[in-house]
Amino acid sequence: MELHEITIRPLGAMGTALRGDTIFGQYCWQVAYDSSLVQDGLEINVSRYHEKPFVVFSSGFPRFEPQPGTITYAMKRPDLPLSWIFPCHGKDQASSVRERKKNKARKWMLVGADLALEASQMEYIDDGALLKRFLKQTSGSTEESDAAHVLASFSQPHNTINRSTGTTGSGEFAPYSQEAGCYHPGLTIAIFALIDTEVTDIGNVQTGLTRMGQFGFGKDASIGLGRFSVEATRPLSFPEVGGSTAVYCMAPSVPAGESYREAYFLPFVRFGKHGDSLACSGNPFKNPVIMADEGAVFVPKEEAALRRPYWGKAVTNVSLSQPETIVQGYSICLPIGIDAGGET
Repeated sequence: MELHEITIRPLGAMGTALRGDTIFGQYCWQVAYDSSLVQDGLEINVSRYHEKPFVVFSSGFPRFEPQPGTITYAMKRPDLPLSWIFPCHGKDQASSVRERKKNKARKWMLVGADLALEASQMEYIDDGALLKRFLKQTSGSTEESDAAHVLASFSQPHNTINRSTGTTGSGEFAPYSQEAGCYHPGLTIAIFALIDTEVTDIGNVQTGLTRMGQFGFGKDASIGLGRFSVEATRPLSFPEVGGSTAVYCMAPSVPAGESYREAYFLPFVRFGKHGDSLACSGNPFKNPVIMADEGAVFVPKEEAALRRPYWGKAVTNVSLSQPETIVQGYSICLPIGIDAGGET
């Protein structure tokens, strides 16, 4: 399997977060309408997805180029105990509490182009520091911005309209609001794709994502949300395992029950819903799936798992209206070194 980076540029607000399992689901709709994107079509590849995935997507991560040719990704901090990442030795209790509060806010981990991870040696920053780095890259300025986050959430007001009359109707003013997220203007996002080259290639994956960006990703695409452009793609090499003893997951995943000795993650419940034509079916909702959110760290039972490029399993039996539906329970994984020598 080949690993590729796909760089996208958001063109507006996002109604749905760029998580790997959701990207996979919408890519499958692209394949359903254009079977040439994968060999043998969608149905056959879905039927054998639990044995070998034909494509696995990561979540979207802010991407920076501090200098030409130098790439840095802002990934979620590993869900390890804080003391393993930020040792706090020889400090009084009050200082330790203040330091711990600052460290909890440092939710971003800066990763180089080589994708090498060593939990205790990475640079971790908070939202404000990440925004300053981006502003320095784009304008050379580190002055304060009106925005406080690289990704800001906001509430978008709407009103219920009668499509026959084009009005709200007499005495039927019905305002409501929906949450959306907006990336800072000019920011690019990296999505990593693990591709089975016997089934498809980066050209087909890029075509699928380009169409997704044109029509809109996720919910409320019909009112303009989820638009993005695909800027570039490039092949990547998997990092060396070295002294790593665990794997870091780049998307929500569902691990096989007997595959790991230790697990560190935040649970994430995916309340899935069918898209496209099935969104208007009698039962568009999928069964909830409990997943380990991106940033999860697993210590596998077998050392060979450290050299496998993906982690987890496919999830089936999630839909009554379309029984063959699957969920990407796989995640691209990177070997990571962890040190449990700190205080817990």
